[in-house]
Amino acid sequence: MLAAALSLIGLTSRSLGFDEGATVAIVSQHGPALWHAIGRDGGNMSGYYLLLHVLVGAFGDGPWVLRLPSVVFAALTPGLVAAIALSLWGDRRVAAVGALLCAVSLPLVYWGQTARGYAPMTCLACGSMLAFALFAGAVGDGRNWRPAAFAWLLATTAAAYCGFIVVLIVPVQLIGLTLVGDRRALRRFAGPVVALAVLCVPLAVLAERRGSGQLFWVPKPNHQVDTQVMQSLTGSGLQSTFHRVFTTTAGWMATSAVLLGLIAFGVWRWRHGAAQDRLTGWPARLLVVWIVVPGLFAFLVSLVTQPLFQPRNLLPSFPAVALALGLALCDRRLPRWLAGLGLALALLIRVVPLAAAYGVSPEPWQAVTARVLAAARPGDCVTFYPEDGRNAFRWYLSRADARTRTRAPRSVLPAVGWSTTTPYVEIYRTLPAARIAALRASCSRIWLVSSHEGQQTGPPEAIRHRREWLAFRDRLQRVFGHGPRWTDGWASAIHVELMRGR
Repeated sequence: MLAAALSLIGLTSRSLGFDEGATVAIVSQHGPALWHAIGRDGGNMSGYYLLLHVLVGAFGDGPWVLRLPSVVFAALTPGLVAAIALSLWGDRRVAAVGALLCAVSLPLVYWGQTARGYAPMTCLACGSMLAFALFAGAVGDGRNWRPAAFAWLLATTAAAYCGFIVVLIVPVQLIGLTLVGDRRALRRFAGPVVALAVLCVPLAVLAERRGSGQLFWVPKPNHQVDTQVMQSLTGSGLQSTFHRVFTTTAGWMATSAVLLGLIAFGVWRWRHGAAQDRLTGWPARLLVVWIVVPGLFAFLVSLVTQPLFQPRNLLPSFPAVALALGLALCDRRLPRWLAGLGLALALLIRVVPLAAAYGVSPEPWQAVTARVLAAARPGDCVTFYPEDGRNAFRWYLSRADARTRTRAPRSVLPAVGWSTTTPYVEIYRTLPAARIAALRASCSRIWLVSSHEGQQTGPPEAIRHRREWLAFRDRLQRVFGHGPRWTDGWASAIHVELMRGR
């Protein structure tokens, strides 16, 4: 209930983001157009899109409808974290503290307020881990393990259809069974894993058709990316989506130090013969693997091939950090006053960035749309680079009054009327010089609205997109002249320029 309450606070106060605009445009399609739009996104989040498509068809595309599914999944996540703790340790205190630290965190609440598949993916990943823990326990005790295996297959498949990066949790579970040393468990787990692979074939086909181009913007691991990942895992911040607060740096460093100290103490206890200690037993070792392996795998893959090392891609490991802190704070060897102080500090590290993020719009498409419409005149035209920016702009335009909508500039890139809902996903096109010159006869002024236009330094594809954007802007200015320019937001800033004609 706490996670639900935190996610419902100011649910509609934050502006729809760039990616959320793509979500609403995709789920508003029907029939073949819907499947084409999902395929254009590489199949990622396809299950989430289908769920939201049904809800939008039944209740409309208002902000509550778009974001409420994420709220529900975010609300369920701490409960699953508590259930995992009970299945592994049978300790209600660890369950309560782990669930509390999971609920009071900026990553969970932010994604719980966002119309994307990350909150469902995280929740279902926890469901997968719970089913796995029950499976391992049933095999070890000689009980019927098939219901747990079936529940694991359902939860993991559903998680993969909300975000295919969640498959990184499967190696965690395979390593966990290896640590048990029970070959029977591995043999019995092989069947569900094969079934999962078969069920995910459609995802693999769509991803192969789309290619890795949809991740062109992800840079190789560097100090900035590493820091952002640690902030997300520890719940101490969420840069670059939100600005850093005074607890962010100290928070992720202190939390990381506690986790490393916990691992070191567990290793020391294990080497001194305490194999059944709560910090050295199989559940604790599984927890370490859950925290480390997805991030390590994504990091190494990012160094060699396609970069994947991003905070959102490692959300399935976030609950494990909360559980590890709960395990440490509830250790009976820790004095009560120190445990209480540690819990208070852990909550402070989470509460400060969470409170600072409420009502903040890193990508203020609502404000940008309103400002353009207020300044627009008859005969104005507008271009979007990439064309994806039209998704959120059109959503806000459709909610304006009739008089305001009549003032909307005519869209010439893409050249589609405002009454049409067309999903644009990573469409980086420009207009040639001849086409721009022809527009001079029908456009008295032209707006250039751009966001996610590329990077000055980064992956080659991102650099190329930015160069094309600069060249496109230069071609527009040669025909329509220069004009006022402003920037809104910071996560992925929205640049607006009005070229007033010559």
